[in-house]
Amino acid sequence: MLVHRSTTPAARRRHLAPAAALLAALALLLALPGAAGAADSSAFPERGTARMGQGVIAHDGQGGSGGSTGTAAAQTEGVDVSGHQGDVAWPALWSSGVRWAYVKATEGTYYKNTYFTQQYTGSYDVGMIRGTYHFATPDTTSGAAQANHFVDNGGGWSRDGRTLPGVLDIEWNPYGAQCYGKTQAGMVAWIRDFVNTYKARTGRDPVIYTATSWWKDCTGNNAGFGATNPLWVARYNTTVGELPAGWGYYTMWQYTSSGPTVGDHNHFNGALDRVVALANG
Repeated sequence: MLVHRSTTPAARRRHLAPAAALLAALALLLALPGAAGAADSSAFPERGTARMGQGVIAHDGQGGSGGSTGTAAAQTEGVDVSGHQGDVAWPALWSSGVRWAYVKATEGTYYKNTYFTQQYTGSYDVGMIRGTYHFATPDTTSGAAQANHFVDNGGGWSRDGRTLPGVLDIEWNPYGAQCYGKTQAGMVAWIRDFVNTYKARTGRDPVIYTATSWWKDCTGNNAGFGATNPLWVARYNTTVGELPAGWGYYTMWQYTSSGPTVGDHNHFNGALDRVVALANG
């Protein structure tokens, strides 16, 4: 005869305990820096929509009215734009004193800025010195693959006095965990792969755009790029603050995302002739 046995609450708890422990361990793993992103991808923006400085306010905050350099050295105003801004009013920016610009060209190996021509050509046509940047996604493809995609789709350089070297935008991951699932050593290797490939293709060392706190978390504050790659640092405050290891000074400083016309405004650490010098290499 088949006998049905009832399960006591204590027995049920014993059966559920291993599953509960597994779920708790998984939650802890996902919370670690560099871990895989959360399973609910609907919480993240669409691939291709990332833009320079997107994570700065969320992770570093902002303070003050922005833009005081704390130095007597001349500064030259610039902007950075992406598809987020659409068609840009370049004559208005020129009239306000903006003299240089960077335009997002690519992201990963899967995206090209659909507003690239208006933004890149338009800034040039009003007289600005301009360049392009690549938003890195180190969890999708290698640094070399992304550098090649960048150069092949607007990231090249020419010695015409009006074209700035390309920029590697390496910062918080808008699509998942902040360090893209990489160890600090793995991130340094990825960045090295990108910058070496870019230089081999163009003859120029790319600028590195980053934020000090991200650089510390995701590269271990690696000091190995300061001697070769100009620094573009993000900090939305009245002073630039601490720089990442290896750099004794910044070349560019993104000091706000709420400036006139396009939002993202920057100081170049020098007068206009220094901007031209960087363009000429």
